[in-house]
Amino acid sequence: MIRPATPADVPEIHAMVRELADYEKSLSDAKATEQQLHDALFADHPAAFAHMAEDERGRTVGFALWFRNFSTWTGTHGIYLEDLYVRPESRGGGHGKALLTELARICVERGYGRLEWSVLNWNEPSIAFYRSLGAVPMDEWTVYRLAGDPLAALGTS
Repeated sequence: MIRPATPADVPEIHAMVRELADYEKSLSDAKATEQQLHDALFADHPAAFAHMAEDERGRTVGFALWFRNFSTWTGTHGIYLEDLYVRPESRGGGHGKALLTELARICVERGYGRLEWSVLNWNEPSIAFYRSLGAVPMDEWTVYRLAGDPLAALGTS
């Protein structure tokens, strides 16, 4: 079952963000607090949205956290999937596909032109899964990030 997240889900979302960071070998970089997640997801004008995946017993087994983006080329919004995570013991049960299906449904319903996300190059199981859905890598694009001291330096120059 896929459903929109509620404020009561924030502790589970926070825990799974940390599990994902650990899987991606970057746990020390996962600094977001439950309060920050709550504020981002449930403010008057949310910065992000989340959907929860539950198993047949109602246990939370995964989540998708996303936000709207905008393409100047197509003139339409899209969804950028920040995090997609299914707990290891529940992988292969269709939860990840169900989460992506829900986001694709939202795109279609709202006239959004794209559903995009990033994946680590070494994450072959996820890459194979995404390709099985028809997703294609944007090989000719490279993601750049400005953070920490370089961000502060540029922002205060």
